Amino acid sequence: MGRHIEAKCRLCRREGEKLFLKGDKCYTEKCPVERRPYPPGMHRTWSKASQYGIHLREKQKVKRMYGLREEQFRRYVERAKRIKGVTGDYILELLERRLDNIVFRAGLAASRDQARQLVSHGHFMVNDRSVNVPSFLLRAGDTVKLKAQSMAKTGLKNALAGEGKGKRPAWIDSGNGVVRLLDKPNVQEIEHKIQMHLIVEFYSR
Repeated sequence: MGRHIEAKCRLCRREGEKLFLKGDKCYTEKCPVERRPYPPGMHRTWSKASQYGIHLREKQKVKRMYGLREEQFRRYVERAKRIKGVTGDYILELLERRLDNIVFRAGLAASRDQARQLVSHGHFMVNDRSVNVPSFLLRAGDTVKLKAQSMAKTGLKNALAGEGKGKRPAWIDSGNGVVRLLDKPNVQEIEHKIQMHLIVEFYSR
């Protein structure tokens, strides 16, 4: 994906809530959202948003949360529109099925950004095949496994040690570097309050 060089904490402050882009730092008192609860830049208050602005901010929030470019995100929206059912729920399901997100959800990475890097560097196999594409979509029954040679690396050792920490969604089972997707993601379990109907309306203009 395109390289984003802006400080990640500025993105959270711009959206006015934690997007958990910096891993453990987001849970400490050092989190800039806690210390500076106002948007970045000269103007330190949020102006009254128009209807367009409300839709835009919701779209930007989700896009930044999952670390996607506009073109990538739009493709998920267009794909979801072709499926019968609730478009917003299917968009979230697609985002949650991404390989980098599954690695993050399983606790093998502190953030989605770190998970994306680990996948890109070829540390994981899906159904015993090496996959280095973060956007690879998993299905129920798929198994993600950390490569044996990767387990010896210090960073991944620490990740394995803390694999059981944190809240893990019910559709994922993991342990000893092996992650199983038990079922399709349940969007009701996503901890962020995301108003997907605003995003669908944004792209339906």
